[in-house]
Amino acid sequence: MTVRTAELLMAIMMGVFSIYLMVKSAELPIGWIDGEGPGGGAWPFWLSAIMLISCLGIGYNWFRRRGRVATSEKVYIEPHVLTDVAAVTLALIVTVGLFSVIGIYGALPLFLIFYIRFLGKHAWRLTITLAIAIPAVIFYFFEITLKIILPKGITEPLFIPLYGMFF
Repeated sequence: MTVRTAELLMAIMMGVFSIYLMVKSAELPIGWIDGEGPGGGAWPFWLSAIMLISCLGIGYNWFRRRGRVATSEKVYIEPHVLTDVAAVTLALIVTVGLFSVIGIYGALPLFLIFYIRFLGKHAWRLTITLAIAIPAVIFYFFEITLKIILPKGITEPLFIPLYGMFF
């Protein structure tokens, strides 16, 4: 598939998605409601309309062959890139599957180690630092600040002391 073809396909898919979002948003009021402001569907509707207009502009440029992307006959995705995409996709599926078993704070570091060290080929020091820091920030942001409890699986008893400190 060429870059030119991929651009047209993406514009068509995003255009169809825009129309769907506009229809669903119109189930709520999309105009101005006296004394309240914009209706509940206003922002999604008008943002979707702008997205649709952008998609139509991409299609127009594609048919007129205007612009660097609209004329490119380069290969869109090299075959070796698909291997990396497949590896990340599989790793994400496994990670989400592990959420209910070992929790997000066990699965996320494993994913980060795989992604940063083995796919990204970064140093162990950076890998371990991020594999510890990112879940810690996520814990603080979601569980402590927003009070949104994330799945912990079998690791839940390990969090009881932390809850005691913060609550």
